[in-house]
Amino acid sequence: MSPSSSTNEASAGGHYVYVIECSDGTYYTGYTTDVERRVDEHNDGTAAKYTRGRRPVTLVHVESYDSQSAAMQREYAIKQLRRAAKEELVQTDANPAP
Repeated sequence: MSPSSSTNEASAGGHYVYVIECSDGTYYTGYTTDVERRVDEHNDGTAAKYTRGRRPVTLVHVESYDSQSAAMQREYAIKQLRRAAKEELVQTDANPAP
């Protein structure tokens, strides 16, 4: 299945890769089965150590996958991207094609 991208949680798949923007402008990429819960955890300070001192965070990108394996492979691929490529990924969501 190809990924479903949007800043809103996709309904199909059940395995998600998300990108959040931290208050210091950095991006954090993660995997979850519940995007809303996970973003809340980041904002509560109970998620990743990286985001604890960089709150609040804002969800800027979500992709949906049918399997955990596919989602985690994509998470790894996004984490390998340079910042400019991550910005392009996020910008695509902010300005969808007509």
